[in-house]
Amino acid sequence: MELTEDALARIIRDVIEEHVGQVAAPAADPWKRDPSGVIGIDAPKVATQPFPFPLDVPANSVRLIDLLTLDESPRVGCGLMEMDATSFDWTLKYDEVDYVIEGTLELILDGRTMRATAGQVLYIPKNTPLRFSTPDKVRFFYVVYPANWSQQ
Repeated sequence: MELTEDALARIIRDVIEEHVGQVAAPAADPWKRDPSGVIGIDAPKVATQPFPFPLDVPANSVRLIDLLTLDESPRVGCGLMEMDATSFDWTLKYDEVDYVIEGTLELILDGRTMRATAGQVLYIPKNTPLRFSTPDKVRFFYVVYPANWSQQ
C-alpha cells in the first residue's frame, strides 16, 4: 500500500482525535498552480501580514501580501493590502492600480483627496508622492509594474 500525503494526514488526524478530541480539517491552500503556469488564487482566504517597511503607524494597522513571487511573475506584481483607520506617506516608484474590495481608500495628493469605495479603481502613476489613508478599514487588490516594487 502506498502512503500518500493525504493518507498520512488522515492517519495523524485520526490518532489525534482518538487521544485529544475533534480536530479541525486543515485549511485549503488558496493558491492553485497549473503546470501551464496559470495560477488561481482564492483571495478571500489569503491572510495579510504586517507591512514589511517601517511606517509611523500603529502596529498591524497596515498589512499586505504579495500574491505572486518574482519567479512566477517577473514583470507585473499584485497583492492584497489592508489598512485600519490609519494613513501614511508614500512615493510610488512604480505604476499601481488599486481595486477596492471593501471599505474606503483615500489618496491625499497636495491637499486634494481622491476617494474610492468597494468596486472602484484608482490608477497611480510612477513617482507620485501621496498619502494612503482610510477613515475606517479598507481591503484592496493592487497591481504594480514593475513587479519588484519592494526593491524600488
